[in-house]
Order: sequence, then C-alpha cells, then structure tokens
Amino acid sequence: MRHDAHTHWLPTEIIEHAHFYSPAWGDIRNQLAAMDRAEVSRSLIVYPTNDAHTKMGGLAAVARIYNDRLAEVVAKYPDRLVGAAILPVDDGEALMAEWRRATGELGFRAVSLGTSLNGVYLDDDIYKLLYREAMAQGVTLFIHPQTINPIGYERVAHPLLTPVIEFVFDTTICIGKLITSGILHDYPHLKFVFAHFGGVMPFIKERFDSVYKMLRGREIVPDLGAIPGEYLRRLYVDTSGVTSTHALMCTVEMVGASHVLWGSDYPGNADIPASMRAIEELDLSPEDKAAILGENFVSLLNWTSRRG
Repeated sequence: MRHDAHTHWLPTEIIEHAHFYSPAWGDIRNQLAAMDRAEVSRSLIVYPTNDAHTKMGGLAAVARIYNDRLAEVVAKYPDRLVGAAILPVDDGEALMAEWRRATGELGFRAVSLGTSLNGVYLDDDIYKLLYREAMAQGVTLFIHPQTINPIGYERVAHPLLTPVIEFVFDTTICIGKLITSGILHDYPHLKFVFAHFGGVMPFIKERFDSVYKMLRGREIVPDLGAIPGEYLRRLYVDTSGVTSTHALMCTVEMVGASHVLWGSDYPGNADIPASMRAIEELDLSPEDKAAILGENFVSLLNWTSRRG
C-alpha cells in the first residue's frame, strides 16, 4: 500500500487571492485520477503557504474557509484523503480557538504549519499551548516551508533562487531554533513532520553536532540536554518528490527509515511514479522501503476513514 504524505489542494477562494496558484491546485478529481494511475491508496493534503490572507481579511478568515472546504473534500473521499488543518498563528487566542474547532468539530488529526511567519519561527511562545495540546492528543504537525518572505528574501528576491534556496533554509533554521530553544527537549513526544527532508539538515547534521560539542566544551553555548543529532532523530521528514538516491540515503542516515515518509509534492511535482521508484531502488531492506512508502504514514497518523 502506497500512501502519499505530501500533496496540496486549495479551494477556489484561496486560489483566486493567492499570487502563484492556478486552478489545477483545486482540481481534486484530477488529483484522485493521478493517485489511481500511480496506485496510491491515500494522500495527505497539507497547506502550501501563500499570501491569500493579505487579501482575505487575515489568517483567521483564511483558516476558517480552508478548514471548512478541506473537511468537505475529505468527507467526500474519506478512504482516499486525509487533511491537515491550518491555524491563524499571528494571534494566540484565535490560534487556539481554531485548533479546538478543527480538531473537535471538524475532526482533523493533523495540522499544517509554515516554518515561519514574518520572521517568527516555531520556537515562539505563541505555539507552546498548541504544542502541549497536540502532544496530549497525539495530533501530528506537518511543517511546510514558508514561501512568503522566507529567510534571505530581504537580501535576495529572485524567482528561482527564492524557492530553490530560501524555502529550504527557512526550514533548516526553523529546525535549528526548535533544538536550540529547548522546544524538542521540553515536548519530547510532539510529532513534527518536516517537508523537503527538513531542509539541508541531513547534509549539515555532522557539523551541527561537532560545532555544538566544541562550543559547549568552551561554555559558549548552553547545555541542550543532548547533541543536536539526537533531537533530529525524533523528527519525521517527507521526501517531497525528490528522486536523488544520495539525498534519500543521507536523510535515512539522519532520522532512520522509520521516520521518513514518501511524499510526491503533487501538483507541484506531477511525476508521482518517479519519486516512488526512487524509494524502491534504494539499498534498503524491503521492510524499510515498505515503511517509507506507506507504513510510516499509517502509523504516524493512526489513520482511519474518519473525517480529517
């Protein structure tokens, strides 16, 4: 069974007010047909961060519209789709109100967050009550790169360099701040899934550990309770349509096969079979490949055919 941990869908209202997305991002029938062709049993829909809230009355208004529409779509195809709700993360009271509506009234068991908003990352105090409740309820947090003003955008705003480099470094700095702030230490059972391998973390993990040990030995940085690599192994990451064997194996080395989820990044990446073949061709056991292609997804989400 193949389960896709990274797909996107947007309602018409948001597509019309966002600067990038075409009607193809709202075509759920085409998405289901693509799943059928690739023999994908289920897909998780996560939110691609965008600027629609600047034209639609703010994040709270967008969250309500998106969550209502997504719940309707998932309810229509409960055996094929799983949804991750979004939250208005610029207002602590509104954030928790929508969290309770989304997980209570609408039945979502996953939440989609951006890596940052206007330079505020997921280590901010505004998230701490959410983390306590998400950990207590076993709700999974799927983290997507911030696409609006990611790190570095104030210095280099380029239509190619921004999505290729700045998106993934916004993810990387987000994870780094979760480690250095103590969030991953204080909330050890919180389930984070980072898109796109967790940025460049698989490639700098060894440096993160060695520099921490050196600086800690000179008492330049505080005691984190463990080396950064130990916290990284608590995270889950998705593959986001990547087909590089070397990148995939580096990621497996960082978090272990049990914490890697295959994701296509559809419709941003429409070639679903290519990213599946990349997993099947890895030098891993059949059990590890099966875990990445779907079993980890089911275990992490405790998936059922209930709405959300």
